[in-house]
Amino acid sequence: MTLDELNRKFAEVSARHKEVSIIASMDDEPARPSRRLMDIALKAVSVAMDVALPIYEGRASREPHWFDTWPGEHYRLLAALVRTLKPKTVIEIGTFTGMGTLALAQDLQPSGTLTTFDLLAWNSFADTWLAPADFSEGRVRQVLHDISTPGGIEPHRALFESADLIFVDGPKDGRTEADILVNLSTLNLSRNVVVVFDDIRVVNMIDIWRRVAQPKLDLTSFGHWSGTGLIDWNGTSDL
Repeated sequence: MTLDELNRKFAEVSARHKEVSIIASMDDEPARPSRRLMDIALKAVSVAMDVALPIYEGRASREPHWFDTWPGEHYRLLAALVRTLKPKTVIEIGTFTGMGTLALAQDLQPSGTLTTFDLLAWNSFADTWLAPADFSEGRVRQVLHDISTPGGIEPHRALFESADLIFVDGPKDGRTEADILVNLSTLNLSRNVVVVFDDIRVVNMIDIWRRVAQPKLDLTSFGHWSGTGLIDWNGTSDL
């Protein structure tokens, strides 16, 4: 297909938001899912079918209510993963307006904690979903720090190594997520940690996601339309 033909096909697709992507063969993927990851995915999707998200009610943000869309957006799936895994320590990389933060926070166990990293404070966004009360008990906190820089994860090594669930929602600039993966690989992550990557089908993420060698699963049809990927970081591809 020529570039002109591709542009014409792209223009023919009627959608609110469109992205260029790439489809690639699976037989030569570096890694296959683990049985554990398949089991987690099946349970989380089942939970997501019925999960409600009252945590967003009454909040002042004027941002579109993407959390009302499922499948197609990942918010119900994120909440379902927390409910399924029952993590004590959750980490989010990329706070932005906090919509994902709240999905992860809603079903935290009473003893659970959520740390969300960003370069900008949550209250610097006009359409933030977050409020001071979300941080008042200390179970949810924001840290302003760049996890992607060389050695950038080191000051938070103990936190990351204790995490049960890590959600990575970076800028998809072709390098940040790759650098985060490099930094994660320097740690001794928890045996059962699950790492979730957003937007794995965006063109800048295709090669980064494909090169992940740990057991992984593309769960896009039950998550974000632009791609949702799960990694069983210390698992074994046994399917």
